[in-house]
Amino acid sequence: MTTSPYLEVRVRSAEGRDLDAVTRIYGHHVTTGTGSFEETPPERHEIKARFEAVRAVGLPYLVAELGGRVVGFAYAGLYRQRSAYRFTVEDSVYVDPDCMGRGVGRLLLERVVVGCGRLGYRQMLALIGDRGTDRSVRLHANLGFRHLGVQSAVGFKFGRWLDVVLMQRALGASGASLPDEDPLRPLRGG
Repeated sequence: MTTSPYLEVRVRSAEGRDLDAVTRIYGHHVTTGTGSFEETPPERHEIKARFEAVRAVGLPYLVAELGGRVVGFAYAGLYRQRSAYRFTVEDSVYVDPDCMGRGVGRLLLERVVVGCGRLGYRQMLALIGDRGTDRSVRLHANLGFRHLGVQSAVGFKFGRWLDVVLMQRALGASGASLPDEDPLRPLRGG
């Protein structure tokens, strides 16, 4: 559990009881913003399936609570399914609109970064929807992500073309040495 020095925010592993709040927060971002390229908010059963898929591979899926209310969530997912990508993850962070800009996203992302490093992952990517998502770009830059480039006009939402900002951060020993163990080895039966 982590608490913020400037908010009474508690960060913990997500549980099934949190999925209504996760569905609500994510649905808000789908319908009002360009951080997600989904156009229709997924229903709770779909959020549950996604949650279970992240947890099935042992990656962190966290929530932030303020006064006992879930006000944000973050997780890491496998970057790609092909085996050569097995040491690379991608992060996702979403915060309740009433709590944005108050450090909640930073607390969540810090914990996801640390957790993935401890699990043996070597790189984390951020694919940030819409070049205008300055808050997310700043958050990632402040946590050591470097700007790789922009995929121009790869999404279309709200009647306009959207870019994706690519950012990357090394985890642990990054690519400086060979890995000790495959993070997915227990799942592969090895």
